[in-house]
Amino acid sequence: MNTKRQVSVLVTGGAGYIGSHAVLALKDSGWDVAVIDDLSTGFRFAVPEDVPLYEGDVADTQLLARIFSEHAIGAIMHFAGSIIVPESVAKPLDYYHNNTAKSRTLIEAARRASIRHFLFSSTAATYGVPETQPVGEDAPQRPINPYGWSKLMTEQMLADTAAAAGADDDFNYGALRYFNVTGADPQARTGQSTDGATHLIKVAVEAALGRREGVAIYGSDFDTADGTGVRDYIHVSDLADAHVRTLEALIAQPDRSLTLNCGYGRGFSVREVLDAVDRVAGTRIARREEGRRAGDPAALVADATRIRETLGWTPRHDNLDTIVAHALAWERKLAELRS
Repeated sequence: MNTKRQVSVLVTGGAGYIGSHAVLALKDSGWDVAVIDDLSTGFRFAVPEDVPLYEGDVADTQLLARIFSEHAIGAIMHFAGSIIVPESVAKPLDYYHNNTAKSRTLIEAARRASIRHFLFSSTAATYGVPETQPVGEDAPQRPINPYGWSKLMTEQMLADTAAAAGADDDFNYGALRYFNVTGADPQARTGQSTDGATHLIKVAVEAALGRREGVAIYGSDFDTADGTGVRDYIHVSDLADAHVRTLEALIAQPDRSLTLNCGYGRGFSVREVLDAVDRVAGTRIARREEGRRAGDPAALVADATRIRETLGWTPRHDNLDTIVAHALAWERKLAELRS
């Protein structure tokens, strides 16, 4: 069965960082794609010219119904949402509105249109501060901020919706819990473009190119090899490939839903990341040590066994220097686009 010809995919937030990479992965694999994005944090240039882009809100049910009809949408990849953890603490209701309430509206619209497959951009933040490492999908979910809670609530809505679907009205979902997403498209077609981004490698490559004075190290007294926090960094193109594989699995087995960690199963410390940027960029980034941020665990590393075994997923860019090189190349390309 050629699932690609039978199912068109709507990507919400498809002009944003991860969403735009998912659009490329889908197109490269032969899927028909449409995008909805309000362009509040996304960029029109991140969407290929031959992909229909609807500028609008994922809670606009009339617009959704039109897109569903015009493109015979059979699956949704939902990336639209707010992602800044400290902002979620300061503005919790904004996050519950944008991430949770709007997701509910989107899920309801999908069910009304008999769309049977829904992929959700979730997060390792649903685990809070895990008691053990690496973190498996069955670990307790105890978010410590509204961002994590807003995502966990959407996971629960999807689980309940799937459970309520009848045998002749299949609905399944994939909840993909990201660890630290980074890097950029190897062909420099898209990358992380948001001003004031807080992701470590994005910040570090900006510093390497002279766009920041340096990089803050938040905490140097963790119980890790060099005292700095350890995270599992996954290349955004490997993550996008995981979404395509998850969609294929959902279509192949419509009575099964999937919850999957998205990481490599090993971590790097802040100092190791900065050393890699120095190495790849051929420069020395200024570092300044600051205190720990509230709630930061010493380490956060995925148990990636399930995604590898379930999807046959094999990362192609599991190399820190490669990740940094792609991020650096995109940062230079972005400067050209903005000049």
